[in-house]
Amino acid sequence: MALRLIEMVVQEKDGEEIRELLKEHKVLDHRHLRLPDGEVLVRILLEAEQSEAVLDLLGERYASKEGNRVVILAVEATLPRDEPEPVDSAEPSAPEEKSPERIGREELYEDIKDAARCSRVYLTMVVLSTIVAAVGLYYNSVAIIIGAMVIAPLLGPNVALSLSTALGDLALLRHALLTALTGIATTMVLSVIIGVLLNVDPATPEVASRNAVGMGDIAVALASGAAGALAFTTGVSATLIGVMVAVALLPPLVTFGLLLGGGYPAMAMGALSLFLMNLICVNLAGVTTFLVQGIRPTTWWEKDRASKAMRIAIGMWVTLLAALSGMILWLGKT
Repeated sequence: MALRLIEMVVQEKDGEEIRELLKEHKVLDHRHLRLPDGEVLVRILLEAEQSEAVLDLLGERYASKEGNRVVILAVEATLPRDEPEPVDSAEPSAPEEKSPERIGREELYEDIKDAARCSRVYLTMVVLSTIVAAVGLYYNSVAIIIGAMVIAPLLGPNVALSLSTALGDLALLRHALLTALTGIATTMVLSVIIGVLLNVDPATPEVASRNAVGMGDIAVALASGAAGALAFTTGVSATLIGVMVAVALLPPLVTFGLLLGGGYPAMAMGALSLFLMNLICVNLAGVTTFLVQGIRPTTWWEKDRASKAMRIAIGMWVTLLAALSGMILWLGKT
């Protein structure tokens, strides 16, 4: 796991209290630098997976005071290297509470909040990925389609939807929902226009493979949603994992627009059903992954609100998944 450096300026008396409190936490280095006016700069070096407990401690006791601010910095490397502690099998030690194998809650929130912002850059990425995917589908080129998926603009807002549910954060939920809907609408409108301009062949393998739903598609979408959430919580490259989410979301949506614009509404509905199924599965897997990872708010009233939001979200996504699956099976038999 990567390293993090936590810095905070506090009064000297608070610095001594922090020194005592940190004895109960596993930190690699802890230093106080004296500043003017009776203040000290507290610098704490620790593993990223240990940061959430320390941040909760500092946030609860000191960050709420006027003028105080906790800063978290990513650390590339340190010298000397941090060596693992030797294990002495002869002396059994008391079991320690395991830390979550993920980055801290606040760091995760900032990463995903930025990824869910509906900016001009985001819309530009949506337009570019839609054009590239449409060209790839038209020419039946897997390489070009993969190029469109690398851009992965729909990853951020969908992961943000899951995180906002886990934290019960209504503001993040509104931003993520607006960004996701804007991206989806932009992709649909643009791909329909491209479908009108191009002579789309529905028998093209890359197009034909995306106008129906199979059990394998559901499995891919669930795995993609879980991978997208894990990418953010563990610090893995979001761009790399975004390809998996794009597999489930972008090509079916562009296929829907191309077929609808090309005059094949029945086949277009098949591609739309695949997109909706994948969208449900991605969000269901994302919410479940954050639940398993132990992403929770800090205060008890926020935890209660988040718990209710989590139950509602999981129930809604499961109900929609069951309803859409039943409709697809029924239409397949008729």
